[in-house]
Amino acid sequence: MRRRSIATATALAVVLGSAALVAGVAGPAAADSARILPVKSVGDMVVDGAHQRVYLSDPASGQIVVTDYAGTVKATLTGLPGVKGLALSADSGQVYAAVKDAGRIVSVETATYTQSASYPVGAAPGDLEVVDGRVWFGYGTDIGSLDVSGAEPVVHLAQRGDVGFFGSDGPFLASDPAVPGVLVAGEGGDLAVYDVSADGAELRTKGSMDTSVKQLDLTPDGSRVLTSWGDPDFGYGIGAYSATDLSKAAGYAIDAYPNAVRVASDGSVAGGSFSWYEPDVHVYRPAGTAPVRQYDFPNTGDSSGADTLVDGALAWAPDASRVFAVSVNTREVFTLRTLTDPTKELPALTVSAPAKAERAKKLTVTGRLTAQTPVAAGTALKVTRTDVESPRGRALAAVRTGADGTFSFTDTPPAGGKVTYRVLYPGDATHAPASGADVVTVSRKAAALTLNNNGKLYAYGKHVTFTAHLGTTYKNRTVALYADPFGSDKPRKLLKTAKVNSSGNLSATVEMTRDTDVTAVFAGDGRYAARTVKATGYAQARISTAVSKHYRTGRIGSTTYYYFHKNTDPLFTTTMNYYSGRKQRFQLQVYYRGSWYDSGSEYFALASNGRSGVTLEAPGRSGIRARMRSSYIDGSSGDTVNSTTHGAWKYFTFTR
Repeated sequence: MRRRSIATATALAVVLGSAALVAGVAGPAAADSARILPVKSVGDMVVDGAHQRVYLSDPASGQIVVTDYAGTVKATLTGLPGVKGLALSADSGQVYAAVKDAGRIVSVETATYTQSASYPVGAAPGDLEVVDGRVWFGYGTDIGSLDVSGAEPVVHLAQRGDVGFFGSDGPFLASDPAVPGVLVAGEGGDLAVYDVSADGAELRTKGSMDTSVKQLDLTPDGSRVLTSWGDPDFGYGIGAYSATDLSKAAGYAIDAYPNAVRVASDGSVAGGSFSWYEPDVHVYRPAGTAPVRQYDFPNTGDSSGADTLVDGALAWAPDASRVFAVSVNTREVFTLRTLTDPTKELPALTVSAPAKAERAKKLTVTGRLTAQTPVAAGTALKVTRTDVESPRGRALAAVRTGADGTFSFTDTPPAGGKVTYRVLYPGDATHAPASGADVVTVSRKAAALTLNNNGKLYAYGKHVTFTAHLGTTYKNRTVALYADPFGSDKPRKLLKTAKVNSSGNLSATVEMTRDTDVTAVFAGDGRYAARTVKATGYAQARISTAVSKHYRTGRIGSTTYYYFHKNTDPLFTTTMNYYSGRKQRFQLQVYYRGSWYDSGSEYFALASNGRSGVTLEAPGRSGIRARMRSSYIDGSSGDTVNSTTHGAWKYFTFTR
C-alpha cells in the first residue's frame, strides 16, 4: 500500500491534454519449376523420358535420387558408395550406375526403382555411356566396357588405345542413340573418337581439347564433338570439333566459366557456366550461333552472387521439351530446375495507354511485340479489359501486329476506377507466350458518405449507435462499418456490412469502453469512386474510490464527510478499468478559511485487477478538513486509451 504525508505533500504540475504505367515483358515460362533436392552432391544425371523421371547420383551420400519432371522425389536408392556416372538403356528399362568405391556397375529397373543386378568390373568406374547395348565406362586414365547381353557379363578393360589420357577419375564419355557404334572420350586435354561397333574399341581419331573441360557430348547427326570449355576465339565458349578428325569447328560463345554441355535429340545445344553474376544456362538452336534462350539462377544463399550450376549437371528430356539443371548455393543446398520450352524465344510485349481517362469516352492503347526472330506480321493478339464491373476480365476484339510488331486499338471504358488492358501473345512453334498490361485510372464521381457522432464524449460502457449515410451511387449500395478501439491489444473489427436502407442509412452499435475510431467504407462501383469516412467517439474511464478506516460518516453543511481520529491513517482504494501500464492520479486538497487549496497530486500504478490503494499519514491533530479524488489523465496516466476522467471528490476530516 502506498503512503502519503499531508504535511510533506509535493505539488505536481499536471498538464491536461486532449496511376502508373505497367509495361509487360516476357519472363520464365509458367511451367518452369524448382525443387530442393535431398542430396549432398550431384555426380551425374540422366532423364528417363518413357517414365518422365530424372535420376541423380549423389557420390557424397552414396545414393541415387529419382524425381519426376517437377523435382518431386519418387525414390531413393542407398548403399552405393561413391556412385557417379549414370546411363539409360536404349529401351528405358534400366539405369546403369557406376559405384566407384565398390568397383561395380549396378543396374536399376526403371519401372520399380529396384536394383536388378550388380557387376564387378575390376576398376573404379566413373562416367558411363550405353552404346549398342554395351555399357562403357571411364576409369583412371583408360576406358572399359561391360556387356550383359550374354549368359554371363563380359568386362573388357584397357581399351583406350594410343591416347595419353591424364587424370585420376577416368575420362569423360559421350555418345548419342542416333549414332550407333561411336564413343567419344576425353581427359586431361586429350580427346578421342572410337568405333565401338565391334567387340572392342577401335581408335578412329585423336586430338586435343582444353584441360578445363567438365563434360562432352556428340551431336545426333554424328558430325561434331562438343566440349564444355573451348574456343570460340580463345575466350569463354563451348568447343566444337569435327567427329571425323577432331579439327576445330565453329563453337558457341558463353559466359564465364563454362562447365557443362548437352545436345538434344533435335540438335539443340544447352551450355552451362559457373556464373555468379551472369546467366547460367544458354540454349542454342541446331543452326544458331547466338543463344535463343538464357536462364539466370536466383540467389538463394547468403553471398552477393547467385546460385551456380553444378559441373556437368545439365540434361535434356528425350523429346527436347525441357532442360534439367542442378544449381547449388553458398549453403550447399542443391536445387533441381526444370526449364520448359527451352528452344523457344522469349518475346517482349509492351503495352502503353493513357495514365488517366474519362469514363464513357474513347481511348487508344498501343504496344509492340518484339523478338530475336521477328513474329510474323498480322499475328493475332488477345485483348482483355478488367475493371470493377468485370473483375475476371472481359474479352475485347483481337488486335493484329504490323510489320514492325506494333499494334493499337481503341476502347470506351464503361466503368471507372483502375482499368487494366492486358494483351496476350499465345506463342508459336518458335516463340514462347508473352503478355503485357497497362493500368488506366478512369474518372468516377465522388460518392457522398457521412458518419455521425464524431468527437462526442460518452460515459464508460455506454452503447452508442453510429449511423452511416450513403448518397447517390450507380449499382453498389453496400457499406461496411468497422470499429478500431484505441490500444494495440485490440485490432480493428468489422461491425456490419450490408446494403443501406431506403433512406441510405446503415447503423451499428458500439459499447464505449475505450476511445474508438469508427469507419464507414464504400467500395465504389463503376461510376462512383470508393470512399472512407471516420468518426472518433471518446469514452471516459470507469473510476470509483472506496474509503476505509474511518469511524463514522456525517454531514458538514450539505456535504458528506468521512470522520477519522487524528492518529488514524486513512486508506483510499481506487478501482479503474485496467490497461497495461495504467496509473491513477491521486489529487489532494485542504480546506482553509473557506477555500480549497491544492496540497499536491501524484500518480500511482494500478494492479492487474484495476485497483490502487493509497494510505495517507495521519496529521496527529484535529480540525483538518481535506478532500481527494482519483483521475485518469489522457496521455499522463500511462496510455491514451480513454479520455480524461475525474472521479468524485471524497471529503474527510480528523477529530480527536
